[in-house]
Parts: sequence; C-alpha cells; structure tokens
Amino acid sequence: MSDDRRAYSSTLVAAEAERGRGRHVCVVDAAGFSALLRGRPAPCLELRRARTGRVRPVAATTTEARVLGGPLRLRRTGRRAPGDLTLDLSRLDAATVAHEATVGALIEHLSRRGIEACTNAAGAPEFDAGWSQGEDIFVAEVKSLTGAREDQQIRLGIGQILDYAHQLRSAHPSTVIHPVLVLEKRPSADRWAGLADGVGLRLTWAPDFTGI
Repeated sequence: MSDDRRAYSSTLVAAEAERGRGRHVCVVDAAGFSALLRGRPAPCLELRRARTGRVRPVAATTTEARVLGGPLRLRRTGRRAPGDLTLDLSRLDAATVAHEATVGALIEHLSRRGIEACTNAAGAPEFDAGWSQGEDIFVAEVKSLTGAREDQQIRLGIGQILDYAHQLRSAHPSTVIHPVLVLEKRPSADRWAGLADGVGLRLTWAPDFTGI
C-alpha cells in the first residue's frame, strides 16, 4: 500500500516488509538525517500502520530508546604543535588520546560480554557511554588521568555522572539507572572506592573494568 499524497510511504511499506522477514532496515526522519550529517547518532524509528493502511514512522517508546542512542564509536584524535596557544595543548592531546583509548577498551570489554555500548539518545544528557542489561540502564562518564590532577578529574567525573543519573531518573522514574565512573587506570588513593559506594556510584577502571 502507498499514500498518494506522500511518495515515500511506499518505501516505508517496503521497509516494513523487510523487517518482517528478519532483515532490519533503519528508518530516520529529517531531524535524524540532519543529525547524521553532523556526525551525531540518529534514533531508528518504529513503523506503525494506520487504519487507512498507510505506514508511518514513529519514535520508539521503550525507555532504552529514550536514554540510549546508536552504537558508540571512537572519535579521531590528533596532535597539535606545542606552543600554538598559551594552553599546553600537548598535554591536552595526551589526555584526549587516553580518554578515547579508555572508551575503546570499555567498548571491547562490553562487546566480549555480548553488550553493545551506545551513545546518548537525542535529548538525554551527553554521557560518554551507556548500555542496558535487562531492564536496567547503565550510564558512564569516562575520565583520563593523564596530563591532569587525578583528584580534580575524579571529582569532576563524580559530579558529572551523578548529575546525569539524577536527570535521567527524574525523566524516567520507573527505570533503574546505574551511574558508572570509568577511569583510565586505578586511582592512586583507595578512598575513592569508599566514596563511590557511599553515593551509590560504580567505580571501575581499565583494563579489567572490575564490577561491570
């Protein structure tokens, strides 16, 4: 069936048929296509058939789709010549590389357990990585400890991920949200583990990511 007023409807009918055969076809709307052009993830829309027979795309209604976005990909990192700015960009570059290396190691760790790491959904807080286990959602902030004061980085990470978790719990009160702080390496001070337990935060670090 097709909609005489909107030529793309026949394409959606074909996409629905392919999904019915077990071959998933991703459908995005104009906003999603614009996000893809900007290098951002776009939610894959569900297809719903109206009483008239016309197939239309609708936003997914599951909590996971409203919190988690598309698959998490590593960003490219580059190097700048030291002295370009007053800021020590060589140290900044090193921290960025360490951050992305930790993200990559986390993706691989989750993948070995059959779990896909995701970005944030449109409108959700911009956490570094997210994943689901059953009905529970895990959101993580990743912090490198290279080229920065360790205590400042950890404090910043704790504040960020607790804020993200609070926002998500307020928006999705029936969903269990687990905040996770992922560090590049084991922190030198043992006190951070006790602090994390005290505030209901999972603390882990590369390369073993114990606890997740």
